[in-house]
Amino acid sequence: MSLMTGDEKHGPAATSTLDVLWVLYDRVLRVGPESVEEAGRDRFLLSKGHGPMAYYAVLVAKGFVPEEWLSDFGAYESRLGHHPDRVLVPGVEIGSGSLGHGLPIAVGTALGLRAQGLGEPAVWTLVGDAELDEGSNHEAIAFAGAFGLERLHTVVVDNLSATYGRAGGIAARFEAAGWSTVTVDGRDHEALFEAFTASHPGRPHAVVARVEPKFE
Repeated sequence: MSLMTGDEKHGPAATSTLDVLWVLYDRVLRVGPESVEEAGRDRFLLSKGHGPMAYYAVLVAKGFVPEEWLSDFGAYESRLGHHPDRVLVPGVEIGSGSLGHGLPIAVGTALGLRAQGLGEPAVWTLVGDAELDEGSNHEAIAFAGAFGLERLHTVVVDNLSATYGRAGGIAARFEAAGWSTVTVDGRDHEALFEAFTASHPGRPHAVVARVEPKFE
């Protein structure tokens, strides 16, 4: 990440997601540089796309992207923009950064895979707690729970930046809609791995990863 310089880096948005991204790509996701076009791959959708530095760093570490691209981060002709672009960056599933889009797209992706009879691929999306201020997420949460989208997984990185918050906490919102939930320390790799791989038959799964507050 230190190789990426320039303005408008959204540092806290990036660093808050680093451990979650690493554990997912290192130990959970069934996708690699050689399988980014395969129908049976797992899908990862970064909804929190306004802070992609950690995402780019992990994609480089896992061989999706050449390391030399990092030093050009955010430049006019760089492929690594301030929001990830699925057309320009290998391994990126969606263009993102506008808050509230990733989870609805993930719901549609999981539903589409089910309709095609592809029951193995898992769909993962990473959102920030502030994104839950967007109403589109709550429609997606309700739909996924009602339709039992078992292959759908959401990680909410909670750095206490939401404007409104949730009665009973973030996990309670998902639980009310029929999701399986786990809340963990977002810096603890073993806790994250156990939460990511927890069994949740017949239900979508949400992991709330708590990290240090954004404004501390």
